[in-house]
Amino acid sequence: MVGRIRDEDIAAVRERVRIDEVVSGYVTLRNAGGGSMKGLCPFHDEKSPSFHVTPSRGFFHCFGCQEGGDVFTFLMKIDGLSFGEAVERMADKYGVQLRRDESGYDDRPKGPQRRRLVEAHAVAQEFYAEQLGTPDALQARQFLAERGFDQNAALHFGVGFAPRDGEALWRHLSGRKFTSEEAIAAGLVAMGRSMYDKFRGRLLWPIRETNGDTIGFGARRIFDDDRIEAKYLNTGETAIYKKSHVLYGIDLARKPIALSSQAVIVEGYTDVMACHLAGVTTAVATCGTAFGDDHARVLRRFLDDHAELRSEVVFTFDGDEAGQKAALRTFEGDQRFVAQTYVAVAPEGMDPCELRIKEGDAAVRELVATRRPLYRFVLDNVVGRYDLDRADSRVDALRAGARLVASVRDRSKVDAFARELAGMVGVDIEQARAEVRRAAARGPAPDRNAPRDRDRDRVQAGAPQAPAPRSNLPDLRDPRFGIERETLKLVLQHPVAIGRTSADIGANDFTHPTYRAVWELVAAAGGAVAGQNDPGWVSKVREGASDPAVSSLVSALAVEPIPVNKDIDAGYVATHLFRLQELTALRRIDEVKSRLQRTNPVENETEFNRMFGELAALEQARRTLREKIVGSAE
Repeated sequence: MVGRIRDEDIAAVRERVRIDEVVSGYVTLRNAGGGSMKGLCPFHDEKSPSFHVTPSRGFFHCFGCQEGGDVFTFLMKIDGLSFGEAVERMADKYGVQLRRDESGYDDRPKGPQRRRLVEAHAVAQEFYAEQLGTPDALQARQFLAERGFDQNAALHFGVGFAPRDGEALWRHLSGRKFTSEEAIAAGLVAMGRSMYDKFRGRLLWPIRETNGDTIGFGARRIFDDDRIEAKYLNTGETAIYKKSHVLYGIDLARKPIALSSQAVIVEGYTDVMACHLAGVTTAVATCGTAFGDDHARVLRRFLDDHAELRSEVVFTFDGDEAGQKAALRTFEGDQRFVAQTYVAVAPEGMDPCELRIKEGDAAVRELVATRRPLYRFVLDNVVGRYDLDRADSRVDALRAGARLVASVRDRSKVDAFARELAGMVGVDIEQARAEVRRAAARGPAPDRNAPRDRDRDRVQAGAPQAPAPRSNLPDLRDPRFGIERETLKLVLQHPVAIGRTSADIGANDFTHPTYRAVWELVAAAGGAVAGQNDPGWVSKVREGASDPAVSSLVSALAVEPIPVNKDIDAGYVATHLFRLQELTALRRIDEVKSRLQRTNPVENETEFNRMFGELAALEQARRTLREKIVGSAE
């Protein structure tokens, strides 16, 4: 089928979709009052929530990074979809039949569609799960049983088995009408001398998005004659799978994480299974890569990780030297979270899976319950390398600990860490503070192998820097423009209440260029009357913008709460519209008065009398508007 999706079908999807339901699959939203919801923005790091969603208008906006739009914009931004793919995904979710016109223009991206890649993974996951029950998978079932996982556990986590026959999955996919291009793009099949399955003879865990869609697999070696020596193979980077953005178990853990404001980071697939089965349902794991900034961003969206609601992130590490190094690396990135970070180390270096096998479910729960602050664990390891009974070793321990404390990016934590260090080493707090200051002044040791940053070098050499570009426009939040902002919010959020009362409003009533541009978009989209029965009207207004600042402002005005603790009625609307017109009249009065003062009534009698008459008419219009404002407020 070629051609673009019909406008009426797009409108039908937009009318059916609930933006809060969709966004909640990626962000923990809480009631913000005034019909709005808020959470931590998924598009940038922030310490307090500035991401707002207004279900009644179908819009979102972040007042921190200025990203905003409708549900299609959200999906395009967060999942890298095209507009057509976003519409198709929502149509599938909400049961809307899509049709394409016969124009011959196809707005779908070239190559396999994202939807087809996700569908291929769903078919593969079902196929692998069925294969786990076959005779060939006996060794895979034994592997699971030895680790305390029965058939119900395998079903719960979708664990499967890839047949040793190197083409079994490909035959199954082709039988389900998937092309070789789609199977290869999905990362499930590869081309050598012929098509072959990427995972053969391995135990498999499906890696899923937060909404439950399978987008990749983790595969463990279980046969000694497996030609690939690596214990684990993971899906390679594809259009739908980015290992730095995914966490195994997040589909099961996201709701418990949001409810408890706690996340537990473990090291492997079986550790996630063990934790969940033991009752620690907030456990997740990275997929073949170290925990990084992008993983933190995923977690923070569900943790509701901000200053008003402190949350917890618990890392589990082995107690050996490798585990201690991992803890140090994690500490260096500790400032990714507002949350308090902890570390849980099981006795004898056991991981959660081993702990559950040897000591039971209660031991896994106790492991998390007895967590220790991460900074204390790291400081203990650093200071523990020295003999504190010797004066020279205490000095060395203090210096090593001070370097660690000085590396903390959140300066509000430095003094507390310095106090901890002083107590551990056995020195005066002022001595510890002084050593931390010296360590901070020295800075980190330079990496001689790193490429030179010429811009940084110029700054350090005192070279003059070009000034950052500055906008000549006044601040949109300036109180002078308050009535303009509130009026536009009413127009975009309550077009039914506005109705035809906005007919007397024009672009000249808006003095800020950006607000004026928004009004012009409103007018071009048919005015507030056009938005009364069209759920996609605000999207049409926004789509008309060519300036990103104007586009961003439309989404902001569409979700920003209106400061009133009552229903938006005709009186409230009229007050704003009349006040906006009154301000225009006052500006016009000032202009005419200024010209009158500069005009000689003798030399320019006609012009003077004309302006005098205009002034009288403006004064009368202003008084009429003032009476209407008073009347509408009663």
